[in-house]
Amino acid sequence: MFKIRRKEVLTPQTKLFVVEAPMIATKVLPGQFVVLRIDERGERIPLTVADFDRDQGTLTLIFQEVGKTTHHLGTLNEGDSILDLVGPLGKPSEIEDFGTVACVGGGIGIAPVYPIARALKQAGNRVISIIGARSKDLLILEKEMTEISDEIYVTTDDGSYGKKAFVTQELERLIKDGYKFDFAIGIGPVPMMKAFAGVTTRYGIKAKVSLNPIMVDGTGMCGVCRVSVGGATRFACVDGPEFDAGEVDYDILTARQRIYCDE
Repeated sequence: MFKIRRKEVLTPQTKLFVVEAPMIATKVLPGQFVVLRIDERGERIPLTVADFDRDQGTLTLIFQEVGKTTHHLGTLNEGDSILDLVGPLGKPSEIEDFGTVACVGGGIGIAPVYPIARALKQAGNRVISIIGARSKDLLILEKEMTEISDEIYVTTDDGSYGKKAFVTQELERLIKDGYKFDFAIGIGPVPMMKAFAGVTTRYGIKAKVSLNPIMVDGTGMCGVCRVSVGGATRFACVDGPEFDAGEVDYDILTARQRIYCDE
């Protein structure tokens, strides 16, 4: 059992849990994820680790209530426990001193971008962050991202906060204004990552995305999370979740994400 030490409501649909998981906390690295099961009748779902504290033995998990399991998860409170928590899973992010990096997060994707951006900053990079959401009330982690960024730009689709633009439009604006990026990471909804890949490919920037396909076991056994990267089949849970942005077939990814929409 994994006890919820703290619960925070970030937006009407987004919750933050700090969970006691000392064994995972000692090993997890930016970019990795866990698979959890709320109770014996629950399904297994993957969640990227948004933060970790090795001394306290805790993980920070941020999730959006979009389906049955995440809505159920959102009803838990401090002191409640999650039955199963498996991890760390997946390959960690590529962290080195690239030079100047762009860290782009859209919506709930800001959560997994945060520990990656922090690690890139600690590695000596100049971190330029671009974060955005559909509207101001859906924006998360602005304070945290500001603290670990050399510069930060905020956008909203409806213009209710920051600049009225998509994060990818802001990235391209910065490039046109003369910013030279040696590396970029982009995480968010599939359309956002597809647009991010278009921008970074167009300007010859080395870039990664973190994919979020449907996943069950998280260990490469079930094959549900298969994605097409560079014309080859890859499994996001063991080969990723991060892949070269320009090599992902986003149309196949979108189609597979919609398989169980009715259910």
